[in-house]
Amino acid sequence: MLTENASKIQQKYLGAKGLIVLIAVMNMFVPLSIDLYLPALPTIGIEFAATPLMVNLTLVSFFFFFAVGILLFGPVSDKYGRRKILLLGIVLYTLASGLCAAAGSIYSLIAYRIVQALGAGGMVAVSMAVVKDAFYGTTKNRVLALVQAMAVIAPMVAPVIGAFLLQFVSWRGTFVVLIAAGAVNLAASFFFEETLPESERYKGSFWSTFGRLAVVGKNVGFTGVLTVFSLLAAPYMAYVAVSSYVYVQYFGLSEQVYSYFFAANSFFAVVGPFLYMKLIGIVSPRQFTYGCFFFTVVAAAALLTVGSISPWWFLIAFLPVTIMESAARPFSTAILLDQQKTDIGSASSLINAVNTVFGSLGMMLGALNWSNFIEGLGIITAVCVTLAIAGWLGLLHFKIRVEGL
Repeated sequence: MLTENASKIQQKYLGAKGLIVLIAVMNMFVPLSIDLYLPALPTIGIEFAATPLMVNLTLVSFFFFFAVGILLFGPVSDKYGRRKILLLGIVLYTLASGLCAAAGSIYSLIAYRIVQALGAGGMVAVSMAVVKDAFYGTTKNRVLALVQAMAVIAPMVAPVIGAFLLQFVSWRGTFVVLIAAGAVNLAASFFFEETLPESERYKGSFWSTFGRLAVVGKNVGFTGVLTVFSLLAAPYMAYVAVSSYVYVQYFGLSEQVYSYFFAANSFFAVVGPFLYMKLIGIVSPRQFTYGCFFFTVVAAAALLTVGSISPWWFLIAFLPVTIMESAARPFSTAILLDQQKTDIGSASSLINAVNTVFGSLGMMLGALNWSNFIEGLGIITAVCVTLAIAGWLGLLHFKIRVEGL
């Protein structure tokens, strides 16, 4: 159980539980920003006379520059503290959401999404660092899993809410919802107290803070594990990018029915973190890793064989990817944070940024001109899990030191 005694640094106003809720909410903004307007992608293309590739750039650009924001704000938070960077990120995000709602072209929408992504990157970079600042041991691992479980609620409900909103407002209304969410988060964040004491902050110059990314990156164990598990993010984000086209155009479902299928898949993303929490201490980290690989291989085979039969078969075929990716996220994050005693902001930035870069790559690959998007997803999943297994076996073969494994 998570109590006030579970945290290293007390929060006078939020308390340990309030801090966990705030961290979880900050991690919900990225899936909300992506999934809330997914049902409206075809409509946006019609309004702006834009191709599906151009419309998908509003997704890909957001995800890519979200990674840039993480890399920018994470190291800076090691020097200036978490609170200032958090507030800056929320303000950027909220203002950019307003600009997105008023966008006059597909190009301006892409540009405003980039600014929105930078703000989201600041929020997530700080939230991950705060977990390491404030919690320790098994409690830290459980907080990571709990935050991940709460965060996947957003992709579960966002498309349903988005499809519901589209019955009354245009796609711009979805961004108005994000403005309101950003404003509420900003108000709550004023009660957040700094978790990085002055004595523990980086003392170098502003520009040298970014050099700490290279210092963390030189840790071969850290970089190797990060690359292996980030590969699992690519097929999941490829699914996010093309799911509306699969369900609406390939299977001929309505936007509302599509949102239910998307929500069903996202619901099972909640299973992953709870599966991880349940198995902590029961199976070894290596056994857990092999399990993630095995079920992802099963999913790739299912997508290539039965995924095109019906929307139900497609849902079932992809579910192992969703569950394993969401289980691997808190598992790998806990291991990666254990590799670093200092430069936690830089480490958390690299964790999120590399996951995001691989996710962006998955989005781009998923939106290629495949003869069948489902077949494309199967191929992407098979290639990524094969590379992940090869990287994992390489870590073991060369006996690279990794704390926790």
